[in-house]
Amino acid sequence: MNSSHNAGPAPGNPFKRALTEGRSQVGLWLSMGDAYSAELCATAGFDWLLIDNEHAPNDVRSTLAQLQAVAPYGGQPVVRALQGEAAAIKQLLDIGAQTLLVPMIDTPEQAAAVVAATRYPPHGIRGVGAAVARASRWNGRPDYVHHANQEVCLLVQAETATALDNLEAICAVDGVDGVFIGPADLAASMGHLGNPGHPEVQAAIEASIHTIVSCGKAAGTLTGDVEQARRFLELGATFVAVGLDVTLLAQAVRQRAADFGLNCGTEPSVGPY
Repeated sequence: MNSSHNAGPAPGNPFKRALTEGRSQVGLWLSMGDAYSAELCATAGFDWLLIDNEHAPNDVRSTLAQLQAVAPYGGQPVVRALQGEAAAIKQLLDIGAQTLLVPMIDTPEQAAAVVAATRYPPHGIRGVGAAVARASRWNGRPDYVHHANQEVCLLVQAETATALDNLEAICAVDGVDGVFIGPADLAASMGHLGNPGHPEVQAAIEASIHTIVSCGKAAGTLTGDVEQARRFLELGATFVAVGLDVTLLAQAVRQRAADFGLNCGTEPSVGPY
């Protein structure tokens, strides 16, 4: 019996290839921490889906479940790590994440350390355990370790004033495929906490997109404003998340309640202690 069909998908990373070719990728943020809702969102046709380990209630197992849930559909999963710690990155890669988004990268040295965490030796420090990992289809792809470095797509988040000061140097780090501008933290860093729409913050985001693209790397960001998202794409950003699952759900259910004259109470009822 020919068992080649059991080896999993062909080598490569479709999301990375799209960015390399300059094809715009429109995405959706998954913050529910739930595989069922992740699969529902995957049916919508987005190019990529961000599974969030930084601010959503996720762990390795819930991230794995969401990777499995979205796998049959066309949207490519991108996993945001909790932080750039090498052991955590190793686990995410082993469970099958090919594209990682790593938050709070302020310097080229931090970017280089994250690159090393995603690469097998001699080009990095990723531990080798592919034979027992989903990434290799449990050794269904015995050549996995020889191709894995090239299949990883690494996106780093620049989300402070310090990161923007170092933006060109971060972009120059070999192995960084793209830079994502985090609007909320950037706004806080610039003295506009809770107001990423402030003109100074928006100007900084637009300037950063120009810098990243000029450096030959993919630029990305997140916004729930449709027109703003189109603006970022027009400026040359190639991976833009255009909404968050929790926000869209909250808006829809609250609007439906309002349609029937119900009070949109956002504070929970508090019983006796």
